[in-house]
Amino acid sequence: MSRTPLIAGNWKMYKTIPEAVETVEQLKEAIKDVSSREVVIAPSFVCLFPVAEVIRRSNIALAAQNVFWEDEGAYTGEISPAMLRSGGCTYTIIGHSERRQYFGETNESVNKKSKKSLEGGLKVIVCIGESLEEREKKNTFSILRTQIEGGLRGLTADQMREVVIAYEPIWAIGTGKTATADQAEEVHQFIRNQIGEKQGKELSEKTRILYGGSVKPDNIDELMAKKNIDGVLVGGASLKVESFARIVKFLF
Repeated sequence: MSRTPLIAGNWKMYKTIPEAVETVEQLKEAIKDVSSREVVIAPSFVCLFPVAEVIRRSNIALAAQNVFWEDEGAYTGEISPAMLRSGGCTYTIIGHSERRQYFGETNESVNKKSKKSLEGGLKVIVCIGESLEEREKKNTFSILRTQIEGGLRGLTADQMREVVIAYEPIWAIGTGKTATADQAEEVHQFIRNQIGEKQGKELSEKTRILYGGSVKPDNIDELMAKKNIDGVLVGGASLKVESFARIVKFLF
C-alpha cells in the first residue's frame, strides 16, 4: 500500500522570528517543485504565525512542538489546539523524547494531548523511543509496546487515520549515532504490527511511521529505501536550508 512520505523538521529551541522567516523563505524556494512527499516544519511557538504567513499557499505545512490537553483555562504557559490552528498549524508533535526527559511527559499525558488535538482538528506526530540502557537490556520492544498502548489508548479508527508515529531512539538523538537502516526497519515493522493488533491490518498499513535520530543528507536515501520507513523527523539537519532540502529530496 502506498503511503505518502512525510519529512518533518523540528527546529526545537532555535531561531528568532527574523531567522525563522529568512530560513523558511529560502526553504520554500528550494523545494517549490517537490510534490510527491509531504513537508512539515515545527518552529518555536513565537515563530508559528510569522512562518505561517510565509508558507501560505506553499507545499510546506506547519506543526507545533507541543500542545496542552485543555481548550482554555488558567494554565499559564500552555497553548491549546484551537490556538495552534488559529496560528496556522495542521500538526503538532507530542511526546518528543526531550519533552519526556526534561518536562515529565508521560504516556498518560501523551494520550490526553493526542485526544484533545485530534478532537480539535489537528493531526498528531506521536513520538516513541527507547534509551540506550533500555536497548542494551533488550527492552526496546517492551518499552515501545507500552508507549504505543499508553499513548494511543482509546483512539478511534477515524482518529488513528490522523496519527503519525515517530520512532526516535533516544540514544541516537543529537548524539551523531544513528540506528542502521536495518535496525530502524526492524523496529518500524514491530510498530506496524502493534498497530495492526490493536486497529487491524488495513489501518496499520495506512499509518505512516517516521524515523528520527541524527537524520542527515548522507543517510536519508538508505533509510527511505526501507519498506516500513515512511519519512523522517529531523532535528539539527532541518535548521539549515541546504541540508534539509536535500533530505526532502531524498532518492527512492
